[in-house]
Amino acid sequence: MPDARISHAALTTRTVSLNALRAFESAARHLSFTRAASELSVTQAAISHQVKALEDRLGVALFRRAPRGLVLTDEGAAMVPMLSDTFGRLSQWLGQIEAGGVQEVVTIGVVGTFAVRLLARLPEFRARCPLVDVRVMTHNNVVDLAGERLDYAIRYGDGAWHGAHAERVLDAPLSPLCSPRTAERLAAPHDLSACTLLRSYRAQDWPAWLAAAGVDGVAARGPQFDSSWIMVQAAIADAGVALAPPAMFDTELAAGRLVRPFAIEIDAGAYWLTRLTTRAPTPGMRAFRDWLLDAG
Repeated sequence: MPDARISHAALTTRTVSLNALRAFESAARHLSFTRAASELSVTQAAISHQVKALEDRLGVALFRRAPRGLVLTDEGAAMVPMLSDTFGRLSQWLGQIEAGGVQEVVTIGVVGTFAVRLLARLPEFRARCPLVDVRVMTHNNVVDLAGERLDYAIRYGDGAWHGAHAERVLDAPLSPLCSPRTAERLAAPHDLSACTLLRSYRAQDWPAWLAAAGVDGVAARGPQFDSSWIMVQAAIADAGVALAPPAMFDTELAAGRLVRPFAIEIDAGAYWLTRLTTRAPTPGMRAFRDWLLDAG
């Protein structure tokens, strides 16, 4: 007679056939070799053989043959919930593969100004890649990919960050932006001397633009912001003139809430998609990267 218990050694050191486990799980649910055979599209003899081989391998009886059919032994009954859950999860996973991929979370740190643009377009990505769950964290262009456990970071600059692989997403030259009311007072760049110049954390931006515009003797002494988006909202509210990338505010410009009084612009950087050079992209990361670069 087989031993009454499944030995630990039997489970950890012996190879157990997946087909045998599947045959047993189906027979246990139906309490019938015939119904299991129909479900798995094999013969009843094949089910019986697989179950017998599994019993021999484990050293226990999994069924008792009763006059009215099969009855699970205690050992067999103990195995069923685990196997049913395992096969159920496997079936779900395979279904996701057939549908286009496995659910995956991709965590992205995004500089605030770009985050507004990104959040408005995420439904488009969700429709394209429903199995990728994007989680967005904002930052002020200072980010620690490893410390914050980010898959990607979108940031503004020249693309040169130590230990990071960077791909250009969007060129973003800077130009003055203001409300229509403020723009009425700006016939030439030198008229900015009578305006409040709203500043970002990049102190060199206004001096560089004023030099490009040929304006001398104008100092940028206005309020300082760590977010270009907030700075531009202040400009819309008539608080002054912001120096920001018009490409990020096309909606406000098209609606007439924001005006670009001068065509002069300076190239102070671009938006980049970055990841650790040691971080191998996952399928979800690649899907997000491809969508973002395609969308621009």
